[in-house]
Amino acid sequence: MANILLIHGAYLGGWSWKYVAAELRAQGHHVLAPTLEGCAERAYEMRPGITAETHAAELAGLLFHEDLRDVVAVGTSTGGMVMCRLAEIARDRLSRLVFADALALQDGERLSDFLQRPKAVNTPLSTVPSREDAEGRLFAEMEPELRAWTLARYAPHPIGAMEGPVVLPSFWQSQWPNTSVIYCRQSTNPPVAHQRRIAEAFGASWAELDTGHYPFLTEPAALARLIMAGGGGG
Repeated sequence: MANILLIHGAYLGGWSWKYVAAELRAQGHHVLAPTLEGCAERAYEMRPGITAETHAAELAGLLFHEDLRDVVAVGTSTGGMVMCRLAEIARDRLSRLVFADALALQDGERLSDFLQRPKAVNTPLSTVPSREDAEGRLFAEMEPELRAWTLARYAPHPIGAMEGPVVLPSFWQSQWPNTSVIYCRQSTNPPVAHQRRIAEAFGASWAELDTGHYPFLTEPAALARLIMAGGGGG
């Protein structure tokens, strides 16, 4: 049995891991899929000062209070940014890092250095794609029923976690030998070159899924297999 922490991306919540978590739990694994502060059902906690770093600190506290070690951390999309910081501050509790079509910025880089969000609706505290953009671009790959289910649940994300520069003083200078990268061939963001950068920096295993940016919804069984296989395969 493995301890597995699933870290969601922007505009989502722990709900987005529903199908992957079910696959992993059916195999007997202990799975945590928390919703980050200010997201989804925790929208009432939206406040100034939420960043990728505060999200990581919250997850480090969760692992401490659950007294978990040898944790397989899986980050997708902007959840990869959170996972990098978590790896810095809770390294003794993690056994492996899995980047599932995820972002991994270097210290001081911003999300906008790698991708643009042309139809974002911003407030002083949050950011979210317009309904039109979410339906016609972000979730366009999904079958109609799944797209409607997802659209009913997507929500604003704390803007500081999307626009601020990441703070990673040691991640890229450290060794992370147990790292996997899972690239989704139909996904345009994050770019494949960005994900190759992660793999090359740490000698990570590389795997590919023939789906878009939301494999946890479109290919949950295949993603669960890759997570537990260490990312190997194609």
